[in-house]
Amino acid sequence: MSGGINGTTATLERPIDSDRQTPPTRPGRPRRLGDTALVIGSGFGGLAAAIRLQARGYQTTILEMRDKPGGRAYVYEDNGFIYDAGPTIVTVPFVLHELAELAGKKLDDYVRLVPCDPYYRIYFADGSTFDYVGDPNRFEDQIRRLSPDDLDGYRRFAEYTRRVFDRAFTDLASHHFDRFWEMVKVAPDLIRLRAEQSVYDRVKQFVRDPRLRIALSFEPLLIGGNPLRSSAVYAMIHHLEKTWGVHFALGGTGALVRGLVQIFEEIGGQLRLHARVDEILVENGRAVGCRLADGSILRGDVVVSNGDVANTYRRLIRPEHRRKWTNRRLERMKYAMSLFVVYFGTNRTYDHLPHHAIILGPRYEGLLQDIFDRKVVADDFSLYLHTPTRTDPSLAPPGCETFYVLSPVPHLGGGQDWDAIKDQYADRILASLEKNHLVPNLRRHLVSMRIFTPKDFETQLDAYLGSAFQFEPVLTQSAWFRPHNRSEDVENLFFVGAGTHPGAGLPGVLSSAKVLEHYL
Repeated sequence: MSGGINGTTATLERPIDSDRQTPPTRPGRPRRLGDTALVIGSGFGGLAAAIRLQARGYQTTILEMRDKPGGRAYVYEDNGFIYDAGPTIVTVPFVLHELAELAGKKLDDYVRLVPCDPYYRIYFADGSTFDYVGDPNRFEDQIRRLSPDDLDGYRRFAEYTRRVFDRAFTDLASHHFDRFWEMVKVAPDLIRLRAEQSVYDRVKQFVRDPRLRIALSFEPLLIGGNPLRSSAVYAMIHHLEKTWGVHFALGGTGALVRGLVQIFEEIGGQLRLHARVDEILVENGRAVGCRLADGSILRGDVVVSNGDVANTYRRLIRPEHRRKWTNRRLERMKYAMSLFVVYFGTNRTYDHLPHHAIILGPRYEGLLQDIFDRKVVADDFSLYLHTPTRTDPSLAPPGCETFYVLSPVPHLGGGQDWDAIKDQYADRILASLEKNHLVPNLRRHLVSMRIFTPKDFETQLDAYLGSAFQFEPVLTQSAWFRPHNRSEDVENLFFVGAGTHPGAGLPGVLSSAKVLEHYL
């Protein structure tokens, strides 16, 4: 999921000995002097698209509805505690280095990415743990410790994920899927890779220990997918992380956003805050600009939406301009889960915690069914605990710790009244963390807290049904079956971000901007 601006389908060269592991950048097309582009939203997809467009010669303006850039990578601050609201896991960092290089810059001059070790620590309900690390020997030591009989099966699984990665990531992540024939051409490979199976079912064919089955299949949750039905193609995340690692931006994800904004502005781009788009203007079937909430109109030769795809179509484009993506069709799509997030700070530190922790409850399959199928808020939960001050103490006041804890929950289709239940649910989560191996005496040391619910995803981020990841990543909603990067309804309208190809996750949304090279 990466690339540079050029006019052909690019493949990813396997890095050999570079610390940054950056593939060679190919020459771009001639600059498009005089053309203008409008990018709606300043999430990572929008920032990547805007940098590419501006570097290509388009005079590009980003229209951001909030008071800060970043989209879902927003930053909250409270008395010295700095909370990254959104993505905190940076994988395949060469994608970001390459993006800076396209603008004639070096990413290291704007933000520093550092590796995390372990990538994650997984806490199982039975008290055992698993350190998810990059070093193959150390990883296999973790396998031996839990289930030595599964070592050979794991090695076969690792080889399988490499093959999936080589096809699904290297060849197809930045490929355009405008025509059904493009999907037909890759179908034989998908069949050979058993893409019709779920990640969980595929993992079960390699290892027997139930804990290892979870450890090797949970990663689709990081992009909003249900491991019980997300295509086995997403098993490639395992190889991706082992190859390029898991990183964190010093200063938080917000520092990465600020670095990309600075690059964009230094090469001549314009960022406008408090600039909510009320309508994408369409004339003779072509997008020609945007009307803002204040009534002003901006014209553009190209319009790119980094907003929620469903709500871009439903709210910004009049029904008479939409034949394919009608409201009815959008309502029939399957939407990914939402998230319940508690940002909190303590007046002491917990040095035994890793940067990233996965804390599993007593159920796996049953809980996933509650979230994705029954759409109920269960009595139990599995959590992701983010402790960024383990890597960067500057994100909290001296002697303090910054956290967020995330619980996967149903999207708003479940009908929950989050205003009524959020305080109680947050307290249950915090209470569950008050274990000696996690955050003992948490509530006694709590000095800062903020809650973000599925309703907030809808109201603050304009996410349809409050989904945190837009469309659920199943095979029938991937590639050609997903809303295309180039709108099928409106000419000169393009999409980047989680709701289009290749999908959610930082590598995915950055790669969605690369797909634009096929059209502009």
